[in-house]
Formats: sequence, C-alpha cells, structure tokens
Amino acid sequence: MSASKPAAVSSPPYAGVNRTLLSGVIGSSLILFGSFGTGWLASVSPLNRDPFFIMLRTEPAGVITCVILLALGCWVLFRSWWRLGQKLKGWGEGSLKVVRRAVWLWSIPMFVTLPIMSRDVFAYIGQGRLVDAGQDPYVDGISSLNNWFQLGADTMWAQDGTPYGPLYLSIEFLVVKLTGPSTDAAVLAFRAIAFIGVLLCLRYVPKLAELHGVSGAKAAWMTVANPLFLVNFVASAHNDALMTGLSVWAVYLACKRYGFWAIVVLAASVGVKPITLVLLPFIGLLWAGPNAAWPRRILYWFYTGMIFLALMTVVGWLNGYWFGWLKVMLFTGTGYSIFSPVGIAVIALSGLVSAIGLSTEWILPAAKLFGRLVGVAIAFVLIFRGKHSHLVQRMAIAFAAIVVLSPVIQPWYLLWLLPFFAATGLRDDWQMLWLHLTTIFFLAYQAADQIFVWQFLQDSLVPRVQLISWGISIACALYLVFFDPKTKNICADLLSSTNWLKKSKKA
Repeated sequence: MSASKPAAVSSPPYAGVNRTLLSGVIGSSLILFGSFGTGWLASVSPLNRDPFFIMLRTEPAGVITCVILLALGCWVLFRSWWRLGQKLKGWGEGSLKVVRRAVWLWSIPMFVTLPIMSRDVFAYIGQGRLVDAGQDPYVDGISSLNNWFQLGADTMWAQDGTPYGPLYLSIEFLVVKLTGPSTDAAVLAFRAIAFIGVLLCLRYVPKLAELHGVSGAKAAWMTVANPLFLVNFVASAHNDALMTGLSVWAVYLACKRYGFWAIVVLAASVGVKPITLVLLPFIGLLWAGPNAAWPRRILYWFYTGMIFLALMTVVGWLNGYWFGWLKVMLFTGTGYSIFSPVGIAVIALSGLVSAIGLSTEWILPAAKLFGRLVGVAIAFVLIFRGKHSHLVQRMAIAFAAIVVLSPVIQPWYLLWLLPFFAATGLRDDWQMLWLHLTTIFFLAYQAADQIFVWQFLQDSLVPRVQLISWGISIACALYLVFFDPKTKNICADLLSSTNWLKKSKKA
C-alpha cells in the first residue's frame, strides 16, 4: 500500500498583505506622533499647557524630532500604498475587501492627530460661531467675533466671507453648539464629519467604477487608500471630503437613473462647497438616458434645474442666507498658487511687464477672468460633445478644467477629481505615472508647507525644519523610485508602457 501524498497547501490570497497593512499603520502612527509637535492647536486648547506637548512644541529638539517623524510617516505610508497595489495586482476576488481594511486601519491613527497640513478646520469653528451670533458668514469675516484669533483660525479668514455652502454653515453651527468652548472636541467632530465623505467614496467609487468596466478595488486603491487622500481628508479634516463623497454618490445615482435622488445628493454636495455645481448639467444628461434626443435632454435639464433650485431655496430659507454662497463663489477669491497654470502665467507676465516699467496690478484679475472663461468654455463644449458612454469621463475633464484653470490650486483640490478619473479608468502608462508623481510631489510639499512653530521659535526654526522635511522627502522619493528593490520598477514600467514613447523609439 503506497503512502498517500500530502495534500498541497494552497498559499493564502494576496500573501504578505498583512505586513503591508501593518507598515501602513506604522506610517500613520508616525504621522500621529509627528503631529504632536507640528500640528495646529488653538491657543485656548488645554493641550498647550500639558508638559508633554510643551516639551515637543516649544523645544527645538522636540519640534525637529516631530518634523522628522511626520515626513518619515508620510513616506512609510506611501510605500505601503505602493506595495499594496503591487500585491493586489490583478484585482481579483477579495481585493476590494483588503483595500477597505487598509483605509480603516491607516485612518485610525489619523483620527486623533492634531490638524496637520492645513488649519481650515479652525475656520469652520469661527464660521459656526458667526452663525450662532446671528451674523452672515457670506458678508462678515470671523474677526468680527471676540477672541477669534485665540481659536486657531488663520488670519486670511479675518475679513473674508466663507466659500462654503449653506448646508455646511448649518453643520458648523451644530458642531459649535454641541462642543461648546472646546476647540479640540470640535476638531474631532469635524474630522468625523469629513470621514463620512471618505466612507461615501469607499462605498461608491468602486460601484461607479464597476459601471464603467473598471476594477472597483483598483479605483478605491487609487483614490481612497491614497496617502494624499487620507492625510487631507482625515488628518486635516477638510470639508472637501464630504463634498467629494456626496458628489460621487450623486453621479452613481444618476448613472443608475435615480435622477431625483441624484439631484438631492448633489444639492447636499453643493451645500457643502459650491464648486460641484459644475456637475449639474451632466447629472441631467445621465438622468435623460443614453438614447435621449435633444428635446428629452433639454426637458431633463429643466427638471434637474428646477429640483435643484427648489432644494437650494428651501435650504437658504431655513438658515436665512438664501443664495449668498453664489455671490461668494462667483466674485471672491484672491491670490494665486505658484503651481497653477494661471499662477505661472501671472508670475511670468508680471516679470515681463514690470521689466518695461508698466503697472502689473491688472494682470491677476485679467488672468483670473481668462482662466475662468476658458474653463467654462471647455466645460460647455464637453456638455454638448461626446459619446454618452464617456459622459462621466467628459464630466471629470470639465470639472478638471474649472479647477486647473483657477488661480488657486490647493493639493486637496486634485482629490475632488481623482474619484471620477479612477472610476472611469486610468491606463497603466503615463496616466498612472502622472498619478504617482503628483502624489509624490504634493505629499512632499505638504509635509514641509504648513508646519506649526511657535512665534518665538519661527525665525530660527522654520527655514531649518522645512529644509529637513524637504531633504527627507527627496531622499525617500528617490530611494523608492530608483533604488528600493521592491518598488524601483513601478515608475519605470509605467513609463515603458507609454505608447507615444514606444512610437518615438521605433521612429
């Protein structure tokens, strides 16, 4: 009687993925510890009087240590994201479950970070106080309130009206009423609200992707598990997270032809931040259906517009601010970003014009107007031209045109667009390479940009810690792209897969 062969032991699916998930948790935890010395606190926070935080935030050694931990944490998390994509390649059964687990595990340490890379969350508190005081946040800046600066808001909010929608003003008011004088509790509340947007993206980005024949797991990995997404939408507690999650949900409902509910959800998104108003005409086209003739499309645009107008009127009537958000959206906004196309044009033109001795005051307003007109023109063309099967992709490009041709582009603005491009499919060539390189740049930029340092330490420490942060980011990025045995082929393979590059080599 021959001995039976031992049964083959099947390897577990996605072998080694737990190590990758754990490394991401380590990265998020480093970000947490780094935030203790570099994150933003309101002056009235009790944490400012805690000996542990005093040591980390007032001693140069503590600040520098936290800057190093923050930067290293970003890159450990980034590497974990890359490795997760490698290990799930093929995006088979169960991969979406792993991505969802990664989002939860990597987000948990960020729930309790001090706000990093932006302190807009403190402006939310100020605007909630404005509502509570019976003032109009679309007219009054938060400097009209007593003790406003001690509550952590940036001085840029002192005189400016809020750019947020009427629904979010009500949310800000409720948070302020529920948390009372505790800014730390308010930050946690706003972070929980932002995480609702993260969860909406985690649920509906895969669903929207599957409608377009794209792997839902891959789309969720590109978008929600992306470290830039998690840092900005969890650790920074940006309300953009809720706006984005609602907009993705609305587009999914429209694709499923639940037009009325799509408009309700999109109205909620606009009620958080009005920029998603650009999606409204595309929602109408999706509701009209793939074979709709122009009379039917126009009729459904009418339905869409009337329902949206009625909803926004009700919200404006309930809180008393009516359509103040529309005025702010259309006519306010100052400055420019050095990496926006409009900003680059302003810098170049200002240099040329000032060189010949002429005034440069007109350049920024003219450039802003030109950018807006071009963006709207591109969106207008995409509304009317193109296949219905490409409608969500057309919408994403229109949205991108409005955002990219604005004078100010914050790193998290790009996260408004990413879910729609991921859901309609990014090719594994220069398109995916662009995503990786953009994530690398803005992760490095944000890790060094808004670092909290007490005023009495600023002159000696700020340039130093920014150089340290940039040095760590550049070294880590170069190592991951060119030298890490596990990741050095990622960018090279994407570049070699680019069709236009292959053709030029053949030629």
